Amino acid sequence: MANMHSTARPRTNAARICTIVAFVFAVLALLLNPLIFGVIGLVLGIVGAVLGDKPLGWYAAAANVAAIVVSLLIINALVNN
Repeated sequence: MANMHSTARPRTNAARICTIVAFVFAVLALLLNPLIFGVIGLVLGIVGAVLGDKPLGWYAAAANVAAIVVSLLIINALVNN
């Protein structure tokens, strides 16, 4: 029983760094360019989650999707007004 391996990956520093950078890109996607920064942040959030930073990585990915949608809605409202 002592030799059983867990199916969950342990969190690494690279996973936490990817997650933090993904949150930064979510803010940049909201303020600057939603498509470029949002997609890069989405990928980094997923990579952070896969590397082991499970809840925060998925939250970062969701924050990037939300930033893309909100930013595109704001741009659409400003252009059509």
